[in-house]
Amino acid sequence: MTKTIRLIGAPTDIGASLRGASMGPEALRVAGLPEALARSGRRVVDRGNLGGPANPGQTPADGFRHLAEVTAWCRAVHAAVYRELAEGSLPILLGGDHSLSVGSISAVARHCREGGRTLRVLWIDAHADFNTRELSPSGSLHGMPLACLCGFGPPELVSLGGAAPALAPQAVREIGIRSVDPGERRFVHEQELEVFDMRFIDEFGMRRAMELALDGVDANTHLHVSFDVDSLDPEIAPGVGTTVPGGLSYREAQLCMEMIADTGRFASLDIMELNPALDVRNRTAALAVDLVESLFGKSTLMRKSAPAAPARPPAAV
Repeated sequence: MTKTIRLIGAPTDIGASLRGASMGPEALRVAGLPEALARSGRRVVDRGNLGGPANPGQTPADGFRHLAEVTAWCRAVHAAVYRELAEGSLPILLGGDHSLSVGSISAVARHCREGGRTLRVLWIDAHADFNTRELSPSGSLHGMPLACLCGFGPPELVSLGGAAPALAPQAVREIGIRSVDPGERRFVHEQELEVFDMRFIDEFGMRRAMELALDGVDANTHLHVSFDVDSLDPEIAPGVGTTVPGGLSYREAQLCMEMIADTGRFASLDIMELNPALDVRNRTAALAVDLVESLFGKSTLMRKSAPAAPARPPAAV
C-alpha cells in the first residue's frame, strides 16, 4: 500500500551559525512541495509547523551554542517523526538547520529497532557534520548532528531516542562532502565512516558512488535520506548559509535521487539548511522541490530500465 506523506515543519535556525534557515519550511511550501509530491500519486498531509524556543543569539557555553534550545527542538521533532512512522506514514522534515536531524533520525532509528528493520542513512551534504565540542571551531550544533547520533556529543542529544548511540557509523553513507575541519577529518577516519566525497564523485562518477552507497540495501532496509541543500553547487543553489564551491551539479543530484528511488526502500526524509534570506527569488527552494520529486519517482529516463552496470567498475578508494 502506498504510504501517506506527512510534512512536518521545523522553523528554526537554533543550531546554525547564521540566521535564516527558520524560513526554510515556508519557502518549500511556496515553491510547491505539497503539490509536487501529490503528483507522485500519494496522499500528502501537511502537519504544519512545530513550535520551540526562539533563537537567543548567544555565544557558546561549554563548547555548545544553544544546547538547551536545540535539545527542545529535537525532542519535538523526534516525537512528531516517531508518531508518523508508527502510523505507517512517510515523514518529511522541513528544516530548519541540520541539528534537527538528531531528532528525526533518532526517531527513525527507534522505529527500526522496534520493528527489526535495518537502517541505512544517506547523508547528502557539503559537510561531514561530525564535529564535537572539542573539535568545533564555532560550537554550532548544526556541525555536530551525525556525531551526536553516533554517540559523540552531549548526553541529552546522544540518548534522545532511548538508545545511545542511535546509529552505528557503519549505517551511514556520506555523499557530496567537500568541507571538513582538520580535527573532524581525523575523527571521521577513526570512526571509519564511509564517505563519497566530491573527489570520489569527480574520479568515479555519481553512479558508482551511489552503487556503493546503496550496496546491501534489501527488503528489510529502511532508507533514510538527510538532504542538506548545501550539498548542491552554490551556482545552482545559492540559498544556504554555508556555501562551498564545487558541489553537486544538477545532473549529479538528479541521478543520486533517481537511484535512491529505484531501490524502492526510501522511507523518510529531511530537507535541511535552506536559507531563503540568502536565496534569489526562491530559486534554491524550487530546485530542492524538483530533486525531491525525483526521489519520489519522477525520472528523466526515456528508456524502460537503467543499463547494466559495467563489467569492471572502478574500485572504491
